[in-house]
Amino acid sequence: MDFKSFLKMNYLTLLTMAGVIIGIIVGIIIRSEQDEIMSPREIMYISFIGNIFLRMLKSIIIPLIIPSLIVSIGSLDLKDSSRIGGVAIIYYSVTTFLAVILGIVLVVTIQPGYGADIDNLSSVTDTSRNVTTPDTLMDLIRNCFPPNILRATIQQDKTGIVYPGTDGVIKRKNKPDIDGSDKNTWAIKTESTWNSNILGLIVFSIVLGLAIAISKEEGAPLLNFFQSLATVMMRITIWIIHLAPVGVCFLIIGKVLEMENFGESFTKLGKYFGTVLLGLFLHGFIVLPSLYALSTRKSPIRFVLNMGNALMTAFGTASSAATLPITMNCLEEKNGIDSKISRFVLPIGATINMDGTALYEAIAAIFIAQFRGVPLTFGNVIAISITATAASIGAAGIPQAGIVTMVMVLDTVGLPSEDVGLILAVDWLLDRFRTTVNVLGDSIGAGVVSHYSNKEKKVEKDAISMCEKPTESSQDNHEVTTI
Repeated sequence: MDFKSFLKMNYLTLLTMAGVIIGIIVGIIIRSEQDEIMSPREIMYISFIGNIFLRMLKSIIIPLIIPSLIVSIGSLDLKDSSRIGGVAIIYYSVTTFLAVILGIVLVVTIQPGYGADIDNLSSVTDTSRNVTTPDTLMDLIRNCFPPNILRATIQQDKTGIVYPGTDGVIKRKNKPDIDGSDKNTWAIKTESTWNSNILGLIVFSIVLGLAIAISKEEGAPLLNFFQSLATVMMRITIWIIHLAPVGVCFLIIGKVLEMENFGESFTKLGKYFGTVLLGLFLHGFIVLPSLYALSTRKSPIRFVLNMGNALMTAFGTASSAATLPITMNCLEEKNGIDSKISRFVLPIGATINMDGTALYEAIAAIFIAQFRGVPLTFGNVIAISITATAASIGAAGIPQAGIVTMVMVLDTVGLPSEDVGLILAVDWLLDRFRTTVNVLGDSIGAGVVSHYSNKEKKVEKDAISMCEKPTESSQDNHEVTTI
C-alpha cells in the first residue's frame, strides 16, 4: 500500500488523533497563560463545540442500536443467534475475569497505597449516593425489564438508601439501631435517573428480533422496516463521524481546563495512576490482542489499527455508548465484520463488557485498603474480584459510571464509601483510558465471534456437501442400471 492509499483509508483516524494531541497542547497552553483557574462559564464557551458533537453522538445511539440489533437477530435463525450469543458471553466473561485478575496481581505486587499522602484530597460525603451491593445487582436485573419501553429511552431506575434520622429508623425486634449504623434499617428510596435504560432496550430488542425470526414471512414487513431504519441511521452516523476530529479536540481542551492542581494530585496519586495505566496497557494491548491471535490465527495489529478512529473517539468522549456508532462503522468498513454480527455483539458489549472498568475497580479498592491499613485476606480478594466483575456490568457505558459502582466494591471489604473521593482527582483522565480499553475489548470480541461464526458455517457447508455427494453418485448409478 502506498502512502496516498494509506492516507485515503486512515485520514479520519489520523485527524482524530491530531485532534486529541492538539486539544491537550492547547489546553495546557491556555492554563499556563491564566493566573487563576478559568470560570465554569468560560470553560463552557470553549468546550461548547465538543459538547454539541457529544450530544449528536448520543442522539443516534438508541435509533441506531435498536433497529440494528433487531435486524441482526431477526435475519438469523435461532441456532445462529444462540451460537453467536453464546460465544460472545463466554468471551466477555473470560476477558473481564482476566482483567480483574491482572489488576489484583499488579496492585498487590506494586502496593501503591502504602505510604501515599492523599488525606487532603477531595472526599465524597453525599449521602444520596449510599448504595448496597444487593440493591445494585437487583437494579441491574430490574432494568432489564422496563415497565414502559418508551420511558426506558430516557430513564432508568436506581435504588438508594437514606438515613431518615433516629426517629425514622426502622426498629427490629431484639435489634435496636438507635444510631442507624445498620443500613438494613434505613429507608429504601427508588428513583428514576435521566439516563437511557440501554440494558432494558437491548433485552426488548433481542426478544423482538427473536419473535420476528420465528414469525418468518409474517415478520418480514417489520424486519424490512427496521432494516431501512438501520441503513438510514448508519448513513447519519457516517456524517457525524467526520466531525470527530474537531469535536474531540474541544472536549479535550475543556477537560484540561477543568483540572484543579493536577500537578499536586498526580504527585500524590502518581503510583496509583501508574498502576492502573500499566494494567490497562497490558490488558488492552497484550492480553486482548493475544486472545484475538490465538482465537483467529490472524495478526491483531492491523485489526487494532483499523479501530483507531473509534479508540480516539472513546478517549475524547469517555463513553463507550456514545462511541458505539463509530465502533460499528470501523468494524464493518475497515475490518470487514458482517453487520449482522457487529450489530448483535457490540450493543451488548458496550453495556456489559467493561474490562477496563473491572480492572480499575479491583485496583482502586485494594489501593484504598492499603492506604487505610486495612488487611485483606484471600477471601476478601476473591470477594473484590467477584464484586468488581459484577460492578463493571452495572456500569452502563456512561462517563464516570465506574465511580458510582466503586462504592459497591468498597462495601464488600467494609471500607467507607467516602473513600471514593481519594481517587477522584485523577479519575477523569483514567476514565478516558479505561473507556478506550472497553471499546477495544468490544471490538476484538466482535472479531472473535465473527471468526467462530464463519468457521461454524464452513463446517456446516462442508458437511452438507459431503452428504450430497453420495446421493448424486447413487442417482447416477440408478440411471445407468435403468438404461
